[in-house]
Amino acid sequence: MSSGTDDDREDDSPDGTSYRSARNVPPTVQINRDRIPIVYRPEYGVKFLGLQKLHPFDAAKGGNIYRLLKTNGLIRNDEDVYAPDEITLEELLEVHTKRYIDSLKWSLNVAKIAEIPPLLFVPNCFVQRSYLRPMRYQTSGSILAARAALQSGHGWAINLGGGFHHCSADRGGGFCPYADITLTVKMLQASGNGIERILIVDLDAHQGNGYERDLMNDAGVFIMDMYNYRIYPRDHTAKLAIRRAVELKPHTDDEEYLRKLKHCLHQSLAEFDPNFIIYNAGTDILKGDPLGLLDITPEGVIERDEIVFRSAIERSIPVVMLLSGGYLRSSARVIANSIVNLRDKALLPTVE
Repeated sequence: MSSGTDDDREDDSPDGTSYRSARNVPPTVQINRDRIPIVYRPEYGVKFLGLQKLHPFDAAKGGNIYRLLKTNGLIRNDEDVYAPDEITLEELLEVHTKRYIDSLKWSLNVAKIAEIPPLLFVPNCFVQRSYLRPMRYQTSGSILAARAALQSGHGWAINLGGGFHHCSADRGGGFCPYADITLTVKMLQASGNGIERILIVDLDAHQGNGYERDLMNDAGVFIMDMYNYRIYPRDHTAKLAIRRAVELKPHTDDEEYLRKLKHCLHQSLAEFDPNFIIYNAGTDILKGDPLGLLDITPEGVIERDEIVFRSAIERSIPVVMLLSGGYLRSSARVIANSIVNLRDKALLPTVE
């Protein structure tokens, strides 16, 4: 897998906090038409003395999807895709408060965000390198994927990670330590590419309260959030940022879900006329997911993704897909099958 550059120099503090240094780092990953706009690197995976097994999240989901896409022939060589550099401290501070970033130096705070209580007893240097560093790679991956969707000429990109929609500038939670969606929005707005209207389509089973708090007063962002309203986080303050809230009851099935999605997505596109779409494609909507509590079948997820991509591609709107939540071991195969379906339906231009 080629990243153009991969500078592993780090800023190490006495407490073990470790970040890639922004000093003397060569130019960032180059975007070109020859690569498939899929973003991934092996460091996305969390491997932490077996503690990842205590968590409902599939710590190897991105890697499992990547291997399935290679098996299906969508990815032929590692060099065909984009591998992000680790996000730097300076880049994180473009959105996050220093106080919040400093709070991650305490394992207790990280344990609360990750919802893995035993992390409390682990030295923070190990927490940084084994849990937070993979999250920093995934956060950088979301930003890189948006750049690829915008600059490669393909009009789409998929990050095999990211979608940390519960994290805001000054607060993490719900397994989300970094605000990759807010960071991606800010990058797009500052890119000089004329991105003035960003539509966030959040189809994770949970309300995306993190970026909603960050973007509350941003008229250049339209949030469509479709979620189970009876589960975490039930953030009524953040809900004020949602321009089109689609609240679902527990155990909503395919028929109702897809009908509401088609109607509300069409309305959102007509009302806002976006020139970029961030698609948060959580698979915790699957039937049997212990946290999402909805009843969507694998076929429903595949149709959902097809609806979003078709809406974007037919309107020539660049779209970036982030994986977000999904707590069944079967999620990886469902996601891989969905991406292959998008290829087969000619909704991933340039991928044969």
